[in-house]
Amino acid sequence: MKKPFLNDDFLLQTETAQQLYHEFAKPMPIIDYHCHLPPDQIAENKQFENLTQIWLYGDHYKWRAMRSNGVNESYCTGNQSDFAKFQKWAETVPYTVRNPLYHWTHLELQRYFGITETLNGKSARRIYDACTEQLQSPDFSVRNLLRRMNVETVCTTDDPVDSLENHQKLADEGFEIGVLPTFRPDKAMAVEDAGIFNLYVARLETVSNVSITTFNDFLAALRQRHDYFAAMGCKLSDHGLEQIYAEDYTDAEISIIFDKIRSGDELSNLEILKFKSAMLVHLAEMDWEKGWTQQFHLGALRNNNSRMLRQLGPDTGWDSIGDFAQARALARFLDRLDTTDKLAKTILYNLNPNDNELIATMIGNFNDGSVAGKVQFGSGWWFLDQKEGMERQINALSNMGLLSRFVGMLTDSRSFLSYPRHEYFRRILCNMFGNDIENGELPDDMDWTGQVVQNICYGNAKTYFGFSNKPMSLTV
Repeated sequence: MKKPFLNDDFLLQTETAQQLYHEFAKPMPIIDYHCHLPPDQIAENKQFENLTQIWLYGDHYKWRAMRSNGVNESYCTGNQSDFAKFQKWAETVPYTVRNPLYHWTHLELQRYFGITETLNGKSARRIYDACTEQLQSPDFSVRNLLRRMNVETVCTTDDPVDSLENHQKLADEGFEIGVLPTFRPDKAMAVEDAGIFNLYVARLETVSNVSITTFNDFLAALRQRHDYFAAMGCKLSDHGLEQIYAEDYTDAEISIIFDKIRSGDELSNLEILKFKSAMLVHLAEMDWEKGWTQQFHLGALRNNNSRMLRQLGPDTGWDSIGDFAQARALARFLDRLDTTDKLAKTILYNLNPNDNELIATMIGNFNDGSVAGKVQFGSGWWFLDQKEGMERQINALSNMGLLSRFVGMLTDSRSFLSYPRHEYFRRILCNMFGNDIENGELPDDMDWTGQVVQNICYGNAKTYFGFSNKPMSLTV
């Protein structure tokens, strides 16, 4: 018998999987410990004018699919009307079959708007009008969208020079969902262009009130911002890197390199690697001192289309999976911190699926018994946050580590309609456990398996990051 598309038991192939999801996974709140939601939109409790604005603006996943379907750029990032853009997206959706966008699109229409009709060119106007009408209700403000999805904590992604004024506003108002910053210092390491780097240093001087002449001044300014983020409730840092940097260096060398770039001179490749390596260590030690968790997103080959980068800028859909060597430098970096007992809790995300087993075994080298799951293999990321990518990550971690200690899923999204990705992950997780139980590969112990599922979906992250249910009360 054919199953209905996207029914209550979507992706749940067995009765055991269905029980695990509906009784154990589904009720769990969401901890979104890594995303790119704009905190200003949460602070102002923004309401979007129409479905295109909340769904298509800034969504490079959809733009890539539309371009592949022969849609002109004017309907992606250009000046076409909002409905014209939506129409082109709706016409593209039927061609996304077997792409996760097909599932995500219809999950989001169901979960937020109660629409079960499939989206295509013919249904576009009906769906657009119905969703846009609902978006006018206060029930569809961004804060209420978070409440609707049972979100408990959101960790945004923020540069050290960001003011965090919106996080402060939310805390002052006592908003019951924790909206916390994450320290993302990528620009503080980007020394490939002396002019751009020095402009960044000038901004850092202003916000930190630290005059930056030497490398030690630079570190002092970053530490001041690190302290400020901590006072604002921050518990995580994040780095987006092609690969970890672990060149040998001396303090004297880094001081000279810093002086050189501050003079406007370009650095050699080796000098760049040494500076980045030193910065990673200093920043990691700051994280360790505060008990933060450090995250490393590894392996993206960004901005491949130089023509479109010049035209549209970064983060507009021209990135792909890279084939960078990861193991040796990653091991050296983690070992350097572990040797001095300054290795913070760490999550490693890989973008190349060929590195799954590499990461799954690497984490075991530095799990020292001090914290359950101290070094984590992060969930399927970016191009891998789809069914097969999640299953492969779960299997690699299961085979070579402890899936039961995994801190679970995140959205990594800029959209307030992305929270069904957590549901998608939970259904896939429960289906895998359900199949194992029904195949006799795991005991039929629903109490224990259900607890493991709940921990992966929620409990492990709650404990690991130390988040509180209470609204933040900040004094800075």
